[in-house]
Amino acid sequence: MHNERIKSTIDRLSQDNEQIFAALAAGQSGSYADLYQVDLSGRNLPQVDLRQATLIRANLSQTDFAGANFAQADLRGASLDRSKLKDANLTGACLARVDLSGADLTGADLTDAKLQGVRYDRHTTFPDNFNYKSSGAIGPGARLNGAQLNTANLRYIDLQDASLLGAYLGGADLTGANLQGARLSQSDLRRAFLTGVCLRNAGLNAANLAGADLRAADLTDIEFDRLESIAGADFSHVRGLTDEMRSRLLNYPPSELETYNSFTRNTTGASLEI
Repeated sequence: MHNERIKSTIDRLSQDNEQIFAALAAGQSGSYADLYQVDLSGRNLPQVDLRQATLIRANLSQTDFAGANFAQADLRGASLDRSKLKDANLTGACLARVDLSGADLTGADLTDAKLQGVRYDRHTTFPDNFNYKSSGAIGPGARLNGAQLNTANLRYIDLQDASLLGAYLGGADLTGANLQGARLSQSDLRRAFLTGVCLRNAGLNAANLAGADLRAADLTDIEFDRLESIAGADFSHVRGLTDEMRSRLLNYPPSELETYNSFTRNTTGASLEI
């Protein structure tokens, strides 16, 4: 009964961020509470109890959650960037599509936590011995072979040296992303937005670039023996494309070179002309 009373108290305050913070900071339990889209950013809430709470799309950026209990909490789409989660309990928590850029998870318990689509960067600190690169999370060095990332919002994501062999990235927005050294062989990049992307030293053998927007991309030292398709791809203003590489691309069949990009309305052949 006591837990149910606390739960009801927090839920009734669910539209008032200040009252929610005050209640939690005073030691009231937020377990089972419905805190959909709550904004607790920049707060200090160490040791807070949010077991099995609903925190979908919550703004928890830059908040101190050291030692907090998020066991089995639903955090889908939440922002936890630059948050302090040292020694936090995240067992069984759903972290799908959560932003953990710059977060400190030193000593956190991530047993059975679901990390598919989590964003991390080179400033994120994971617990020792936690294999985050193979967890389904997205960031530098991630192993995402065959990952289903169609239409994903990956703008400015850091995927340097990531393995994306055979990954499905059709329609994904990778504008300004860092894919330096990434392995993208046999990946599906049809109609992907690759504007300004860094693909230095990336491997693209047998990748499908049909309809991709590669305007102003950095293609320095990319590796490709043969692309599955470039029909409708727009290479306008790309950097690092050697004369030999350009010549190879211009030798693709006219049926591909004469295809218009549905977004830029430019043909592949015209985009490759200097």
